[in-house]
Amino acid sequence: MRKACVPRAVRRRVAAWARERCCYCQTQERVSGTALVIEQIIPEGLGGESTEANLCLSCRSCNEYKGDRTEGADPVSGDAIRLFHRRADDWREHFVWSPDGTRVEDLTPIGRATVVALRMNRPLTIQARRLWVRAGWHPPKG
Repeated sequence: MRKACVPRAVRRRVAAWARERCCYCQTQERVSGTALVIEQIIPEGLGGESTEANLCLSCRSCNEYKGDRTEGADPVSGDAIRLFHRRADDWREHFVWSPDGTRVEDLTPIGRATVVALRMNRPLTIQARRLWVRAGWHPPKG
């Protein structure tokens, strides 16, 4: 099934709401070197719609690893846990930055399942974040 086209005005509002960063790993579009994409939190194939309430901004990596999934395995319990839902959840309740600002650390089962499923701490990503920290661009404020 072809994804519905998201009008530019809606994309701008979603991007502004997300503060121009990935709703999952918080990568800022201005430092990533590539445009972020519009993500359907609940994919069309699972009944989601291309309405603003179901859209968020995502980096290509998080978007690719999330795919059409809405659940992931909690690495502690092994249970299927719903993934972080940016429109329903507060990032700071499920995640925190490591002391050096390079790793997304989990605080909850939702956080654990999301960090693992989206591979949010891949070595190359950590290297990039290390550079962004040195430049004073990361982690994002607020």
